Amino acid sequence: MADDPTPTPPPLAESRRHQMFPVLSPAEIARIRRFGTVLHFKRGDRLFAAGEPGPGMFVLLKGSVSITQRDGLGHVVPIVTQGPGQFLAEVGQLSGAPALVDGHAEDEVDALLVPPGQLRALIIAEADLGERVVRALILRRVALIEAGASGPVLIGRPQSAAVVRLQSFLNRNGEPHHVVDIAEDADAAALMVEYGAAAGDVLAVCPDGSVLVNPGENQLARCMGMVDTAERSELFDVIVVGGGPAGLATAVYAASEGLQVIVLDCRAYGGQAGASARIENYLGFPTGISGQALAGRAYVQAQKFGVEMLIPAQAQSLDCAAKAIKGELHVKLTDGRTLRAKTVVVASGARYRRPEVPRLAEFEGRGVWYWASALEAKMCSQTEVVLVGGGNSAGQAAVFLSQHAAKVNMLVRGPSLAASMSRYLIDRIDATPNIELLPQTEVVKLHGDGNAGLSAVTWRNRQRGTEHDAEVRNVFLFVGADPETAWLDSCGVALDAHGFVRTGESVTCKHSDYKPAPLETNIPGLFAVGDVRSGSVKRVGGAIGEGAAAVAMIHQHLAAMERAAATA
Repeated sequence: MADDPTPTPPPLAESRRHQMFPVLSPAEIARIRRFGTVLHFKRGDRLFAAGEPGPGMFVLLKGSVSITQRDGLGHVVPIVTQGPGQFLAEVGQLSGAPALVDGHAEDEVDALLVPPGQLRALIIAEADLGERVVRALILRRVALIEAGASGPVLIGRPQSAAVVRLQSFLNRNGEPHHVVDIAEDADAAALMVEYGAAAGDVLAVCPDGSVLVNPGENQLARCMGMVDTAERSELFDVIVVGGGPAGLATAVYAASEGLQVIVLDCRAYGGQAGASARIENYLGFPTGISGQALAGRAYVQAQKFGVEMLIPAQAQSLDCAAKAIKGELHVKLTDGRTLRAKTVVVASGARYRRPEVPRLAEFEGRGVWYWASALEAKMCSQTEVVLVGGGNSAGQAAVFLSQHAAKVNMLVRGPSLAASMSRYLIDRIDATPNIELLPQTEVVKLHGDGNAGLSAVTWRNRQRGTEHDAEVRNVFLFVGADPETAWLDSCGVALDAHGFVRTGESVTCKHSDYKPAPLETNIPGLFAVGDVRSGSVKRVGGAIGEGAAAVAMIHQHLAAMERAAATA
């Protein structure tokens, strides 16, 4: 038998192929027609190209289209060929994100183009058909991620800090990509030399062919088209600052009720919860779900209802000056742009707390981590690791890492885990033989070379004063977080003694005759939800509940604004 030149699809693509590439019936295509426009393509015409804004979903009426991927090194890999009755898109086309693959007509093609806005309208209006379409779009993105069959190419040493940093960013955002090892690919090594990159550097080849040397996360995101640079002059109903569970819940509920919503986050959707290996006490998931999977579903759901996403994008300051005059709040971004809205929801959560350990910053991304994903777990395979922390996030990470590492040394400052961890996690840790709990213990020294990475750790028993050295190349820190509220300083937002945002009855509004809603701050129209809010329960379920509850209060505020405008 002759060799089949088509790459073997990943396991998911094989087992769910009928869901990934369904064939629509003539009746179903007829239902879709009112949402699109019929276009004609000649043989060889390009319908879409990787790295360029996607036009939406194509439904093939006649002819066939080949889907291929360019890897940035001159290689073109066939992925699939689709024919009449099938549709061309993946989940990014809900928001018009750049295409991840190329599509060329193999013969004369007639196709129904459904633009992103109309695609979202179709999914909502035709619920049963929309469910099949969304499932296929999600599964295609998952298959592309698992196969590394599209997106940017990272060239360098797979274990280098530069490569791991970008790979972690792309993983957290659900962006397909693949890594080329310069030790195994002569063309990749030659490209490194051509661009003057050192052995520990990383080259990022974007889908449009652009090459970046040691890019920052924002630079890579712009090259990939994840975020735009256009000025935004429109007035949103809601700006949500933070893409964690609280922020995503706010966005989903607000957009589903017809409000114009934009969400921004400085790194990735999901927040700290997105880095949780497994959440087992969230209602409706008896076997648990990873934080990234839960956040990923919410992210797609938000796009389905038309939420705009700016990730990565960081809020620099809040301007309240226009509130009394125009009823607007302004959020200035670190890239210089300003967003305008009638209401703003502070869901910025908290930033990882860094313990006072010498040389800590030197090893961040080079053996010191603040989350534990599959990428870090793979690096720790059959080795000894240190995990610091006693909360639920630490417990989830310890259990997850124990499935990969030879041993997990779990260091906690207190006498036990009872005061800060759920009982089910304590029991699981007790039952895991390769997790050793070390109470009253803290890390005091980190050893190694800043470029080569961490090589050893010294920890001290605080009760006995004894120290222990261990050859450990990876340390995971889960020691809590501080509220991300510095961007609110310019507006005089009321904070508690620890820097968390105060809301409801605990604040006095700057306008003495205005009574803030339970989740509203001392600034009318400014709400706070999730971990950043003073008094929140610091649980995923609580954060989602607050996000949903805030939407009802936002509606009340907007209605009051309309009444005031009508009587003015």
